[in-house]
Amino acid sequence: MITPHTLPRAGRVAGAVVGSAAGDALGAPFEFGPAGAFSARFPDGAGLLCGGGGWDPGEATDDTQMAVLVGESLLERGGLDLPDMFDRFRRWAGSEPKDIGLQTEDVLTNGEPWDRAAALHFRINGRAAGNGSLMRATTSAVYFAHAGRTATTEAARRIAALTHGDRATWEGTAVFHELLRVALTGEDPLAAVPRTLDEVHPDHRSRWATALAPDWHPALATEFNGAVWPCLATALWALRTTDSFESALTAAVDVGGDTDTVAAVTGGLAGAVYGIDAVPDRWTTLLHVPLPGYGDRVLRTPALLGLAARLDGEAPRTTHKGEIRAE
Repeated sequence: MITPHTLPRAGRVAGAVVGSAAGDALGAPFEFGPAGAFSARFPDGAGLLCGGGGWDPGEATDDTQMAVLVGESLLERGGLDLPDMFDRFRRWAGSEPKDIGLQTEDVLTNGEPWDRAAALHFRINGRAAGNGSLMRATTSAVYFAHAGRTATTEAARRIAALTHGDRATWEGTAVFHELLRVALTGEDPLAAVPRTLDEVHPDHRSRWATALAPDWHPALATEFNGAVWPCLATALWALRTTDSFESALTAAVDVGGDTDTVAAVTGGLAGAVYGIDAVPDRWTTLLHVPLPGYGDRVLRTPALLGLAARLDGEAPRTTHKGEIRAE
């Protein structure tokens, strides 16, 4: 269990948004690498945003790029406007970002409308439980946190469904939204897991309960951590087995595999728990988020801090614009 400590909410909000981006940039150079590669690179424990694998030092990937698009859509549209969010995703995907998930790319480029594209992909392929909706969820989780458990979990499902037709992904993103909401209040998100599982759709509750059990660890994963279950489970494991923001991120990246996304999810939760002051300066000074498709825009840490503050302070938080039709 995490020992509660007093931090201003603004520090937790900033920690979540910047922490997720920092985790993304930290993990990117180690993506698809073996377990332990991060510690082998930084045996003294002082990890850097080192770049590599096509990424500049401090450069955030598609995970944070999409999270920014989610946040800006919510702010500029005054709530959840699903067609607008999908259009922003599609503009980004059409501008040749350095990285984009195979499923996300197919959904955003298959020519189908926003309310059909993901369902069609799922119907054809039969599986769509990647972590691509989880990776971008920190900004929307902050935005809807004030609205309470029901509203934030429903918003999570609807945003996830834009690109992922498998309900398992919707439910995992809903769990993340709720746990981050809890963390922003200063409560222990790990202690909130059991009651959060009560919100999961009954058809998916048992599998999520197994993945999020307090004795779960990465060696028990039954899928690659590019899938939604082990991705979120690894983030909670990293939070549960460490005692600082930096050690949680180190543990997450050291698992190997889909390191940028696992660390982005871990960073969102750990940032909310430990606050912005726990994110090392040597990371925040290099951190930057290019936005392909949006000119020469590059968001650095001050811009991310501004985005976080607006997401936490904006009102109202609505979910009324657009309905995704089931296939």
